[in-house]
Amino acid sequence: MRLVAALAVLFFHYFFHGSYLPPLLVHGYPEAGSLAIYGYMGVNLFFLISGFVIAWSAEGRNWTEFAAARFARLYPGFLVCMTASFVVQTLAANPTLPYDPSTWAANLFIVAPAFNRSFVDGVYWSIVLEIVFYGWVAIALFFGVFSRWKLQLVAAWLLMSVLNESVVHSTALQMVFITQYAPYFAGGIIAQHIVAKGSSTEALLLLGAAFLLSCKEVTAGADWMQAHFGFSPPLSSLLAANVVVYALFGGALLLRRRIAPTPLVLILGGLTYPLYLLHQEIGTLWLNALSPAVGRWAALAIVLTALLSASFVVSFFIEKPIRKPLISLLLPRLNMMASKLRLDRPA
Repeated sequence: MRLVAALAVLFFHYFFHGSYLPPLLVHGYPEAGSLAIYGYMGVNLFFLISGFVIAWSAEGRNWTEFAAARFARLYPGFLVCMTASFVVQTLAANPTLPYDPSTWAANLFIVAPAFNRSFVDGVYWSIVLEIVFYGWVAIALFFGVFSRWKLQLVAAWLLMSVLNESVVHSTALQMVFITQYAPYFAGGIIAQHIVAKGSSTEALLLLGAAFLLSCKEVTAGADWMQAHFGFSPPLSSLLAANVVVYALFGGALLLRRRIAPTPLVLILGGLTYPLYLLHQEIGTLWLNALSPAVGRWAALAIVLTALLSASFVVSFFIEKPIRKPLISLLLPRLNMMASKLRLDRPA
């Protein structure tokens, strides 16, 4: 499902986004645009999956174990892919893309806009939201309430989301509490609770509420497209696409006992994160360089092959080998710091 989500976003950028916003594709794919326009919802599917996986990952861990594991999972791949994107953009010297050294330095902290610099690649905004989500899970683990009060926390989060998105409209609250995308993260958390502990009336009601609130987020997506492209699909079509997102997620959970975690499945899952980080700006530059010489569809095949190959290298020769040693390096130091600051409360 993660690979499906990543490819949906990739096709959105190549088949639709690249025809309207810089860096523009020299030779676009307008015949695919009417379907690819829905590909941005792959990010929503990512957030659903993230809610499920992070809730599962947090079970039985204290906050330092969780934080070390999340850093080791997120940052090495980000550092490699961000630097690779920066190098390619520097060599291309495309005026629509950032390639000054200060931008690279700011992106080392991931939250580059906080330093008044652009993201090296536009997709990093969603990584920032993931980090905020991880932060709140770590806080809940620190206070020992994540597992015990999971449904209550989710209910409060959804309530805050609907109030902010419908009444308050605070940008600060939207960023700090991820209120626009809370229904997806929350939906994943509730699904994990149901899988792990069984369904209950409260959990099913919260899952239904998360889905209904996600339909509200769909209208925000339509507004974003109107502002940037001057049009959007009809609301009925966007709502149908949102149903598909939840159906894909639910289908994956229902089939979890039928699809074994074979080496191929694990490889495909491993490709997802680096592919997501690498595809947008690098892919657009490569498509523009290759399309005039070999044609747009051959260029697409070459670029996809190159990106998947690069993602495999990053995942299995950089991310995977470094993860456990990095956790072993970080965790004792994090525990020592927590002990000194009296922050070593159990999960």
